[in-house]
Amino acid sequence: MSSVLSAAALELGARIRDERLRFAISQMELADLAALHFTNLGKIERGQANPSLHTILRIAAALNLDPSVLVDGLTADHLPERARRVTVADLVRAQGSPSRPSAPPPPEKTG
Repeated sequence: MSSVLSAAALELGARIRDERLRFAISQMELADLAALHFTNLGKIERGQANPSLHTILRIAAALNLDPSVLVDGLTADHLPERARRVTVADLVRAQGSPSRPSAPPPPEKTG
């Protein structure tokens, strides 16, 4: 049996389940609308699966939701602990770069 991946997976699953229940539809009906297998949707709702971006978008579309509703407020703090958590700020600092690289100049107009 799968184990819970993270607080993020649990929260995402709960939000999907709450929206599904708000419309009073079954997992099978939502799975059909989102072009998923109902067992996969069940795992997602229980926080036992880590859905891809495409899957989240399909579920949101089936529920007539902006996908941001499903992930709003979820941060790296909701993910399982990793032995090493590095951010871009850490990388830039380690490379000794004092600032971000500037954008390339716009192309020159000709003729």
